[in-house]
Amino acid sequence: MGNFASSAYPDCSGNIFPFQLALIAYLQSDRLWSFEPSLQLWRVLKKIWFSFKSYVVTFIVFFINFFGGVHCFTTFVFGDSLVDVGNNDYIFTLSKADSPPYGIDFKPSGGQPTGRFTNGRTISDIIGEYLGAKSFPLPFLAPSKEADTIYNGINYASGASGILDETGLLFLGRIPLREQVKNFEASRDYMVKVKGENETMEVLKNAIFSLTVGSNDIINYIQPSIPFFQRNKASPSDYLDHMVSNLTIHLKQLHKLGARKFVVVGVGPLGCIPFVRAVHFVTNEKCSEEVNRLIEAYNFKLNEVVDQLNLEFGPNTMFVYANSYTVFTKIIVNYQQYGFVNAKQPCCGGYFPPFICYKDQNQDQNQSSSSFLCDDRSKYVFWDAYHPTEAANIIIAKELLDGDETISSPINIRQLHAYRF
Repeated sequence: MGNFASSAYPDCSGNIFPFQLALIAYLQSDRLWSFEPSLQLWRVLKKIWFSFKSYVVTFIVFFINFFGGVHCFTTFVFGDSLVDVGNNDYIFTLSKADSPPYGIDFKPSGGQPTGRFTNGRTISDIIGEYLGAKSFPLPFLAPSKEADTIYNGINYASGASGILDETGLLFLGRIPLREQVKNFEASRDYMVKVKGENETMEVLKNAIFSLTVGSNDIINYIQPSIPFFQRNKASPSDYLDHMVSNLTIHLKQLHKLGARKFVVVGVGPLGCIPFVRAVHFVTNEKCSEEVNRLIEAYNFKLNEVVDQLNLEFGPNTMFVYANSYTVFTKIIVNYQQYGFVNAKQPCCGGYFPPFICYKDQNQDQNQSSSSFLCDDRSKYVFWDAYHPTEAANIIIAKELLDGDETISSPINIRQLHAYRF
């Protein structure tokens, strides 16, 4: 397998710290993955190997950070409204978060909307902060974002988008995953023009590529049929296979372009979000079990693919499966233990259609022209009918960052960040 320091690119400035190399020298000669095991053997070996490695990695990360050799954090973010930071502000779409009270708790903007579909930071924002990012990656469509591309990364995510091109059609404009990958190609071309192919590849192999996508594809599949817009549905199994196969194509394309560290986020328990509970007439504080079973089946298939990709691409690539479903389910079931008072209703926008979260600019900051805006946003799991609050995002981010193999597999995100090929 690879190692947890780079002989050529250990920190943002490119400095080489001899003690880093000495500390992990034994990893340089590792040959555990020089053969091609079966998928079943891979699962057994990865649990044993990374259980041991996790202790080593924790010590190395502490040692390197303590002595000042901190890795820069570069990330390229793909996905939907869970991680969109403003791309939809630049396109004609019904899926926007460019008006108050969105962003009310986002300190860098002074509480003004930034295009994030929550009251504060997204999960990717929070993870970046924990890993030492000095600023948040700008949206790809923002003007003058090129200077940030090389070391900070870029955010390509788009609200209402999905793995499949047709997902989100009712919202008109959106940037499907296929187009997001093409936009990354444009960013890569810029990097090569400025830094050259070799340095670009060095940056990309140490950057984290995260994909948080699939929720809208599921919602499109399970929502009630709309005349003239609904095609004949595929069977659930065929539809999930179609999703996974398309996502796999995009992952392989990113790898071809130089990506080596991937975080592939599973779909959360959509059967518990206010929108799905309302349109499926779920009562008695329950979630839609039918929807959640569908998502569990998708996540199982996705996890299998992540394992297969790790086998296929070998020791110089790492795909991490992030189990957001388990993390978010724990929050909903045990919400009071996490300090929440409400895990069913949204803080903003009301519990029934049309789920509008909006505040008149002329009104007091704590008043909303929609049906409801909660007083204490830190006590609600859901910000609106679709998205978590910043308080919930913080918990999810921490779990994905430092969780065990039941949450992030084969290693967690902090270990992925420290990992060097």
